Amino acid sequence: MVTTPQGPDRRGGQGVDRLACTFDDERAVANAGLVLVSTLAERLGIEQIVDETLELGERPGAARPGRKLLTLVCSALVGGDSIDDADVLRSGETQRVLSHRVMAPSTLGTFLRSFTFGHVRQLDRAFEAILGRAWAAGAGPGSEPLTIDLDSTIVEVSGRAKQGAGFGYTRRRGYHPILATRAETGEVLHARMRKGSAQSQRGAERFVRELVQRVRRLGASGPLLVRADSGFWSNRTVAALERHGVRYSIGVSQHEGVRRAIERLPEQSWQALDDYPPEGIAEIAEGSLSGRRLVVRRTRLVGAQAELFPDWRYHAFITDRAEQVALVEADHRRHAQIELAIRDLKEGSGLNHAPSGRFFANAAWLLISSLAHNLARWLARLGLGASGPIVAQTLRRRYLTLPGRITRSARRATLRLPARWPWRERFSQALARLRAIPLLA
Repeated sequence: MVTTPQGPDRRGGQGVDRLACTFDDERAVANAGLVLVSTLAERLGIEQIVDETLELGERPGAARPGRKLLTLVCSALVGGDSIDDADVLRSGETQRVLSHRVMAPSTLGTFLRSFTFGHVRQLDRAFEAILGRAWAAGAGPGSEPLTIDLDSTIVEVSGRAKQGAGFGYTRRRGYHPILATRAETGEVLHARMRKGSAQSQRGAERFVRELVQRVRRLGASGPLLVRADSGFWSNRTVAALERHGVRYSIGVSQHEGVRRAIERLPEQSWQALDDYPPEGIAEIAEGSLSGRRLVVRRTRLVGAQAELFPDWRYHAFITDRAEQVALVEADHRRHAQIELAIRDLKEGSGLNHAPSGRFFANAAWLLISSLAHNLARWLARLGLGASGPIVAQTLRRRYLTLPGRITRSARRATLRLPARWPWRERFSQALARLRAIPLLA
């Protein structure tokens, strides 16, 4: 118990300096909004799917992997980015709003360290099954067009004892995972951990093949479009997309062959872009590169700042899309929105850093963070009725980290939440919608 001297309050009334603090409320709930997450997780059958898919054998931490994974997922959704942060779920009666038993951080660490390459692949299959269940519940694209963005990011680490961590092109120590996200919602469709020294193209061909096969298995029957930056420009990756009948727009580096292709573009073929800031000029044109359609945008500053960059700067990509060049170029630029999904993965789902010294434990952490990220997206779509991405911090502040208290009367438990909460109506509607989703048989 923390108390302060009961001296006179110069401001009058009860000041914060006269407020006594004590940690003794056994009925308090630290993050009452997790009832929404647990309801959705229960309807999707996440614990059951993980228990049936992940076979750790006699390894330490093998028993009941589903509840351990959900403990890490719920911890990530309320701001936890380390294993020890999961201990907040054991405070007060927070566990009462969860559909699973909360596991201790020491048990969670043992669980993660038990992963091998094969177990990570099993967890990836469980991730796919959960994604399919969410899509079947109404979050999927169905026969609508599906746009997928590819990118990689750096997951930083501290210290030199992290297995597989290294320095890449950013000169920061960490891992270099590859990610595929759904452009319309920001949800992660596929993720693969790689060593920190891995180039962007490493494993991209296989990753793309697995990605396309996955979304087709899960019921995405409409046209597919993959967008990527120049780090994924590879003849093998492009050929894999063409074999699967997937449209693409992929940036190309300014190699000698690309520069020559740009130089061959007639000056009269350049078209001005109207949606560019007044401080600069942007024009587009199209040509050919190795038999594929080449679209080029060039930009230049005007006014006083033009002296800094007096020449044209060129940005090119290849595509097999047949639409008007201005439409294709504008859509390719929207590939940058994957950075928003990556930001939410790091700030909202615990991927700010990799917590373990073992590579495969961190590979499992990537999939767990991706699942937490997707649960937030599905909560927004299936519960709140959001049509597009919602920022993870907004979701956390409004719906997940609100305080609560559990009371009991007539053998019925009630979760009491703050009066006059600004988003109480949407919270109640979301809970009702999520409870209407059929349970996994």
